Amino acid sequence: MSKSRYNRYEPAELDKIAWKIIEELQHNARISWAELGRRVGLTTPAVAERVHRLEKLGVIRGFHADISLELLGMPIMIFVRLSMAGSESQVRAFQQQVKTWDEVLECHRVTGSESFIVKARVVSMEHLERFIDTMGRYGTTSTATVLSSSVTQTTITDKMFEKFYQEK
Repeated sequence: MSKSRYNRYEPAELDKIAWKIIEELQHNARISWAELGRRVGLTTPAVAERVHRLEKLGVIRGFHADISLELLGMPIMIFVRLSMAGSESQVRAFQQQVKTWDEVLECHRVTGSESFIVKARVVSMEHLERFIDTMGRYGTTSTATVLSSSVTQTTITDKMFEKFYQEK
């Protein structure tokens, strides 16, 4: 493996202010530069420059709206585990095809007995059946339907990382 592949996992060196900015933006990505600056102790231009620098580093990848798919008519969240016994070309074919399915929210290639875990939303049991049948063309599926979610998003903080690295 090339050295650059390892480097993509090197953590960015961030100071306390950068971490405060990251934390604030996770709570409210629509916060004004002026308010963000007040909360982290910087001027408006300085905080804007810091956010742009975090974007350039790839630490901040974007700003997104949190949409209620339930209220839009997609109430059923599922996780489908797909086991494939095929060749690498079949894996690549699946990786390309899964990107075209509107139901798919996330798709992860994983270790273990499964090849992929797919997070998706469907509108009904009939829709779920059709979706599973579609995925089944690529291998064996096992599906879990989400009843409720105790944690949907965690705010990442510098204290978490300090704790993680102390436990090493």
